[in-house]
Amino acid sequence: MKPLHNPEKTSFASDNYAGVHPEILAALAAANGGHVGAYGNDPYTQQLQEIIKREFGEQAEAWPVWNGTGANVLALQACLPRWGAVICAESAHINVDESTAPQAVGGFKLWTIATADGKLTPELISREAHGYGFEHRAQPLVVSITQSTELGTVYTSEEIRAISAYCREQGIVLHMDGARLANAAAALGVSLREITTDAGVDILSFGGTKNGLLFGECVVVLNPRKVSDGLIYLRKLNLQLASKMRFLSAQFIALLEDGLWLKSARQANAMAARLVQGLQQIEGVALVYPPQANGVFVRLPNGVAGKVREHTAFYDWDNEGTVRLMCSFDTHEEDVDALLQAIRAAIEAV
Repeated sequence: MKPLHNPEKTSFASDNYAGVHPEILAALAAANGGHVGAYGNDPYTQQLQEIIKREFGEQAEAWPVWNGTGANVLALQACLPRWGAVICAESAHINVDESTAPQAVGGFKLWTIATADGKLTPELISREAHGYGFEHRAQPLVVSITQSTELGTVYTSEEIRAISAYCREQGIVLHMDGARLANAAAALGVSLREITTDAGVDILSFGGTKNGLLFGECVVVLNPRKVSDGLIYLRKLNLQLASKMRFLSAQFIALLEDGLWLKSARQANAMAARLVQGLQQIEGVALVYPPQANGVFVRLPNGVAGKVREHTAFYDWDNEGTVRLMCSFDTHEEDVDALLQAIRAAIEAV
């Protein structure tokens, strides 16, 4: 097939725009050929279970799924009764970007909280953690935090532990949307386990697509006592059971086995840091949120964004002129430098 795009062209729109890491493609090729069992009855999914236990603890269980929305809905549904609700940040992906899937498919309500930086705290959570036993209010039984957040900020291990302690006191399950967990761990210089299992997270949506996978996320049960044993049925009910699961599992094996997740996340984070350093030297450009992982949020002078888009893609973030510039595993120094030059040229032209 003839390529329908320029494979040399990159952008700063989303880490979902990036292609597949070559090592992931190699893993898919290695898993191909011949016949093996379907629906997870294959050696790759069995091996993935061992690797997940190595990374997250002996109690951890891996449930590969198709996509991020499916992972979040499935994980939350596995922790809630029909009358349950989830407390999350107003900016959370499950509230802003997943349409009505949490409510329509998951069947649960979201209690949202406005935050300054995308991060929840015990004090913020307490605003919605009430009404227990009141039959007219959906019961807040799960807290969902995002690591790194939709605003590019990162929870420290201590901050997650504080939230976990509060959740335990209230009898609340703690879920983590870890679509960019790798970037957060790389930014903090910690292992995946340190900011999940060891910090008191009960269930995790572990992202792969934003870190070089072709497709696939993984629900990781970190505390089986807090999660329904019906997850095996819920995955099928939610259309997240892959028949050829070996190709989901093989990708996560390649991501986790020899530290590819960390190498890729470090590259994306480093390019974001380079971008921030350059932006800080351009007059008229203002950083909006603390850039802590691979996402950079800035306000450009009026008329500049449109001119820069002639060179590369990126998203408007709000109605106040904020744009999001996202770096990926395949972002390179020359890409960042070209973007900075385009911004300088656009400012001079307006």
